[in-house]
Amino acid sequence: MVTTPSTPAPKTNRVGLTVLDYRGGKTTLCAGCGHNAISERIIDAMYEMGIPPEHVIKNSGIGCSSKSPAYFMNRSHSFNAVHGRMPSVTTGAVLANQKLLALGVTGDGDSASIGIGQFVHLMRRNLPMIYVIEDNGVYGLTKGQFSATADLGSKLKSGVINDLPPIDTCAMAITLGATFVGRSFSGDKKQLHSMLKAAIAHKGTAMLDVVSPCVTFNDHEGSTKSYKYMKDHEEPLQDISFVPSFEEINVDYDPGTTFEVTMHDGSRLRLSKLEEDYDPTHRINAIKRLHEAHEKNEVLTGVFYINTKTPTFIDMLNMTSEPLATLPASVTRPGREVLEQAMEALR
Repeated sequence: MVTTPSTPAPKTNRVGLTVLDYRGGKTTLCAGCGHNAISERIIDAMYEMGIPPEHVIKNSGIGCSSKSPAYFMNRSHSFNAVHGRMPSVTTGAVLANQKLLALGVTGDGDSASIGIGQFVHLMRRNLPMIYVIEDNGVYGLTKGQFSATADLGSKLKSGVINDLPPIDTCAMAITLGATFVGRSFSGDKKQLHSMLKAAIAHKGTAMLDVVSPCVTFNDHEGSTKSYKYMKDHEEPLQDISFVPSFEEINVDYDPGTTFEVTMHDGSRLRLSKLEEDYDPTHRINAIKRLHEAHEKNEVLTGVFYINTKTPTFIDMLNMTSEPLATLPASVTRPGREVLEQAMEALR
């Protein structure tokens, strides 16, 4: 009797889902686009952290980057906003239902140009959300003009040289009040994967600027956002590892060379120092190190700043923990007596 070997059951995570449960539609971005690599890392991070897709809000604006939420977690709630307006839509969604995990995916044009006003106010409010900037330095949907994050002296395929200084979204986010700020490279799978998992565990605004080369308009000689330039000029600040709270935590490092941050849920972010005694909880030093890297023409990557003690926007508003959308009218709409008391107080 011939027996046919049975197909092994697919691997599942701690909530019983397979990695296929976290996938989305087929990408329509250019082959080799760095945005697709970021989508893959988001899928991996959400799967490993055991986040049910139905518990995630994924929002975006307009641009190549803002198309990418369609390519992961098709069972999640999703909203494609107007250009530059993703922060306000996400703020409304989080206030309406703070039990959901908010993930905003945006671009350098979406955040640093038309949406910079919304970016500024979101960072200073410390809204609980993950804010991912897919940063390629150009406007890919309108044929590759420079964006506001393009480096001074960078060259377009047409030969045009950028003569304006760039906006550093990481330095700006740290200054304004974001409580988890880092930069990565779409081609650095290990680093980006660890940073995304830490961002999921963070309670507050986690802003990740990810250099994501545009293979069509900005991957040529002279571009400072190309794969070659990044591989030649990337300067990792630390080696990053992340241990979720639901895994056994073992001490396997030298305390003199590793900085460990305990996240809100008990997870631990381990930052192994490579070349300097860097403290990611010191805001001024973080901004200083970013400016020093810029002067050296380095693209500094890693976790620059983290603060687990600052209250979130939800805490400051002293909101109920129940989703506003589920509250009855008797709670959300004041009765006649309350209105009469308010009018009496104004006399």
